[in-house]
Amino acid sequence: MLRGMNRRNWWTLGPLAGFLLAVTLHGVSAPPPVLHDGDIIFHKSRSAQSLAIQHATKSPYSHMGIVHRRDGRWFVYEAVGPVKLTSFEDWIARGEGGHYVVKRLRDGRILSPAALSRLWAVGRTYSGKPYDLYFGWNDDRIYCSELVWKMYHAALGLEIGQLRRLRSFDLSDRAVQAKLRERYGSHVPMDEPVISPADIFDSELLIEVGRE
Repeated sequence: MLRGMNRRNWWTLGPLAGFLLAVTLHGVSAPPPVLHDGDIIFHKSRSAQSLAIQHATKSPYSHMGIVHRRDGRWFVYEAVGPVKLTSFEDWIARGEGGHYVVKRLRDGRILSPAALSRLWAVGRTYSGKPYDLYFGWNDDRIYCSELVWKMYHAALGLEIGQLRRLRSFDLSDRAVQAKLRERYGSHVPMDEPVISPADIFDSELLIEVGRE
């Protein structure tokens, strides 16, 4: 059956069937067509601190970024040391099991072309900044959820997720305590403002639009 089809009539099967057929014939070379520029994407990182973040926030998702389309390709803008664009394929491959979740503003009218331009203009001001292992709230160093929160806040005036104090997370787990000792010694900044991937994931301003 597949031999009798040419590229021009793949998509007469419908977008989903056409995508699945393309995957069958050629493998995955691009993400499913659910993505929009400015979408927010989450996964479970395989980094050394991922387990501590998951335990402290009670969430399977420990890393995130913003989806961006450039020159016909999909990327993820992320704070990973440094803040940079990573190809969608490479970003997914770094996550546990290739699993990811994509979320989008519930009110799609907000992210107009002009708003999207502002979002990326703000994003460029963070490009190249080093990763913040200490989760501070200044702009000298940036961690993943801080980048996403600050871009949307500065460009659109939105608070996607509620800022919290470090003390409000569950810090009782051994993995969490080990990371706190490693990073801060005996002087843990319990009142530092923090935004976690879990807090953004749970924001009522977002809806889920896809997962793999």
